[in-house]
Amino acid sequence: MGKVLALKNWTLARICALWKTYSPKLLQIDYVRTQSFVLKHKWRIIAILITLYALSKAYDYFFPASDKAGGLVTVTTVVIDKADVPLIIEATGTIVSNSIVDIRPMVTNTVAKIHVKDGQEVKAGELLFTLDDRNDKANYEKLKSLADDAQKQYLRAKELVDKNFISKAGLETSLANAKSAQAAARSAEVQLSFDSIRSPIDGRAGIVNVFPGSLVQASNVVTTATSSTATSSVGAMVTITQLNPINVQFVIPEKDIPVLLENQLDGEPLAVKVTVGDSGKLTYEGKVLVIDNQVDPSIAAVRVKAQILNDSLTLLPGQFARVSLVANTLKNVLSVPSQAIVINPRGKLVYVIDKDGKVVSKPVNVVYEYRGSSVITGIEAGDKVVVEGKQNLRPGSKVKEAKVASPSPAGPAVADKK
Repeated sequence: MGKVLALKNWTLARICALWKTYSPKLLQIDYVRTQSFVLKHKWRIIAILITLYALSKAYDYFFPASDKAGGLVTVTTVVIDKADVPLIIEATGTIVSNSIVDIRPMVTNTVAKIHVKDGQEVKAGELLFTLDDRNDKANYEKLKSLADDAQKQYLRAKELVDKNFISKAGLETSLANAKSAQAAARSAEVQLSFDSIRSPIDGRAGIVNVFPGSLVQASNVVTTATSSTATSSVGAMVTITQLNPINVQFVIPEKDIPVLLENQLDGEPLAVKVTVGDSGKLTYEGKVLVIDNQVDPSIAAVRVKAQILNDSLTLLPGQFARVSLVANTLKNVLSVPSQAIVINPRGKLVYVIDKDGKVVSKPVNVVYEYRGSSVITGIEAGDKVVVEGKQNLRPGSKVKEAKVASPSPAGPAVADKK
């Protein structure tokens, strides 16, 4: 650092000394005579300047900058071929259950036995809780006996009518009594069934909120909050959550809706890939179930729900998810690495190597771009595009290739039209 400062001081001292030496001579110049000389010989001066400019251009033509710099510019190229590129829309969403049920009693009673444990996998129809059914069972048996007796009275009355011992009106009264008794027995049977609480779906039980002997009250009002992320289990005996298959809910910007609906008309469900967590190691594949029928004006987006398999049961409702939706496929397009595109004040271009090994610049239009891959127009299939080393190039430069990179894979393109 000291040497640099010393060099700076020495340079300043030299400049000052030169100024002191030649400044008096500059003041002695006869500017009137100089102006007269220039005006008198102006055409000769202009001719000399034009000749010098022409000689400079001729020198640049016969001795290009690449040659004067010491040789060819080393570049890395890639040969462009046509391919199908999937058009991907990326979004963030939330894992939601396909079905969530809060288990609540239909009658006011005490819990006699609990058949389910916290976190247990249950099947549809599996017994979860048994309530104290002594009173309901006794009532059912009583009404069942009355119904059986009423049925026997009806059959006996039917025989007596055939023998003309009773009137048909008496038979009809006996039939009505039998039907009424049977209906009462069936009602008691339904009431008795409420004492055995079963799971309506396949899923995983949450935390059991009751114990044997707990008094539970009949309620058909859902008092818990249900949102797009989860359903609270407060107030329920237990919550059953279906985990396989499981859904993911996300939003798509309004500008991408035409792409979704156009592809959906083909009848094939749109494919999605879902990753959860920061690592993104596990990828889950699924299909779109539904695209909402209205746009949320507050966020200018539409909600989309997709279903994915969760065989390992590693996904839980409420988890943050990253979603990649294959909205369409671009047919027979040209894709180049994004780093091959040069941006200048006149637009975007790529450098192409012609058959003579010289550089040619071609203006391009970027149609779609995604993760280092760009779909462009303005070049032809088979063109050799410069990927690395383009910062040292200009049209007409001669190059040599360090290596020929493998053709750029037709990477997916995000729905972000330029």
